[in-house]
Amino acid sequence: MIKVLILDDDPMVAEFNKRYLQEVEGFELVDIAKSYNEALEVINHKEVDLLLLDIYMAGKNGLELLQQIRKKDKWKIDVILVTAADDVDSIQTALRYGAVDYIIKPFEFERFNQALTTYREKNHLLTKQNSLKQEELDRKIFHQNEKKQMSLPKGLTSNTLQVIVNAILEKEAEPFSTDEIAEQVQVSRVSVRKYIKYLKEIGVLGERMTYGAIGRPVYLYVNKDLTKSTFQNLF
Repeated sequence: MIKVLILDDDPMVAEFNKRYLQEVEGFELVDIAKSYNEALEVINHKEVDLLLLDIYMAGKNGLELLQQIRKKDKWKIDVILVTAADDVDSIQTALRYGAVDYIIKPFEFERFNQALTTYREKNHLLTKQNSLKQEELDRKIFHQNEKKQMSLPKGLTSNTLQVIVNAILEKEAEPFSTDEIAEQVQVSRVSVRKYIKYLKEIGVLGERMTYGAIGRPVYLYVNKDLTKSTFQNLF
């Protein structure tokens, strides 16, 4: 579980953030702080992985706390700003001190959920593996493939892709063929092959060749990194 500290001097907003956090899987609330000093007290005595940080508060502000955290090598804490501060100077300062996301109040749960889900996936990747390939780093951490995700290859539609992705997700980790998906979704094999080729090219499907009963090669596909979340990020 990712251990979270919320810092917001408005009890009502802090409670909203707490409730939102409880809706996102994989996170555990450690404490709620109302000031710079209270937050430091928690950080010094409890394990904190992620800080949800407001900027505006009495006394020292949230950016000063972020700066202090970065000065201490012993504190391995990631920070997501959740604040009404929408001025460019605050945003730039937060990013320069390593904030992993910046949510401007007021916000909807969907934006909060997106930030936490993206952080959880990156955190899992960086804590469970010793090394990363460039392609994996670009796609999962820096989202370099997002530029080409905005428009599908010619001849493909998002609606049909959605149908095919749903069919693949039902397979879970089980290998599947183009024919199986085509039969399941009632789309021609030629069309399904184009969509599966696209999903393979962007790295979410793996491919392997085997031989059928009469010795003819058959290509099977397996889900490598295709989830509802990664599919939503395609658009």
